[in-house]
Amino acid sequence: MARLRHQTFFTLASLNKAVDPLLADLNDRPFKKLPGSRRSQFEQLDQPLLQPLPKHRYEYQHIKKARVHIDYHIDYEQHYYSVPYTLLKQAVEVHANAQSVVIYRQGARVAIHARSYRKGGHSTLPEHRPKAHQAMAEWSPKRFLGWAASIGSETRTVVEHILQEERHPEQSYRRILALLSNAKKFSPERLNRACGRALLINSPTRTSVESILKQGLDQSDLADAKMAQQTELGLDDHENIRGETDYH
Repeated sequence: MARLRHQTFFTLASLNKAVDPLLADLNDRPFKKLPGSRRSQFEQLDQPLLQPLPKHRYEYQHIKKARVHIDYHIDYEQHYYSVPYTLLKQAVEVHANAQSVVIYRQGARVAIHARSYRKGGHSTLPEHRPKAHQAMAEWSPKRFLGWAASIGSETRTVVEHILQEERHPEQSYRRILALLSNAKKFSPERLNRACGRALLINSPTRTSVESILKQGLDQSDLADAKMAQQTELGLDDHENIRGETDYH
């Protein structure tokens, strides 16, 4: 390329235009100690073995592990994609490219979604929902308030507080789902009493309610529970501190 030594190029296109005739000359130049040229060797040895290019361009796939959350969604780059609800809390594998997100369980594909870049958003297929959810087009505050009221008035009040927080609606719904699931884990009566204790200490959050239930404070005397709860609840129990349920 000594012929280009004294030339200046300001774009890649102009450089390629100048190199092109020089490259053809180099490929056709006879070898000094071997028969033929670079071009003749390529045509005899390499060209017959070339295969057609793939019909579809290669697309980079990002693969990662994930766990199905209680609301039957997995988190991929802060967007939530649904899977069949029967896979709750199970480990899955996510394959994502620029156009799609495909989810596998033990090598079998269980869900495919168009890729979304909306952080905090949800991509939900109706068939992934439990039958009790499929009848509704989407979750709503009214539905959650009704569910909470069936447990007790204190539970409904805590849910109202969560709905009033300045969060994306689906984020509040995830917290409410986790809160109300404690009715099955402990009992509706205990959950409602725990919500009452949380309201008493002015901490109507899912984290506070679950702390009360785990410590059994909902079953103790009201005055004692208030004092113990104020003592036990620290920075680790603050609602803005993420817990294990936020990463399922």
